[in-house]
Amino acid sequence: MMPARSPASGRAIAHWIPFSQRAWANGLVMAAALLGIAGAWTLTRLLSSALYEVSPSDPATFAAVALVLAASALLACWLPARRAARIDPMSALRCE
Repeated sequence: MMPARSPASGRAIAHWIPFSQRAWANGLVMAAALLGIAGAWTLTRLLSSALYEVSPSDPATFAAVALVLAASALLACWLPARRAARIDPMSALRCE
């Protein structure tokens, strides 16, 4: 009987996820961020009445919001992959 494998470390998980999948997720996040910025830029006239002491086209605000949303999207891609890498493949297949 083979010994059970230990959970993967964070560094092993980063190498386990194929590069193409990470590149696809990064590209998807960047495309969504660019579309969101473009959409927000076009809707600045509608939003200008709701803003307080911030200009509708403030580049720092646009950049901060885009970075926060991109970081949360990348985290949402990484966490399930990390959780899946901790499961022993044989035990997952036996459950099915």
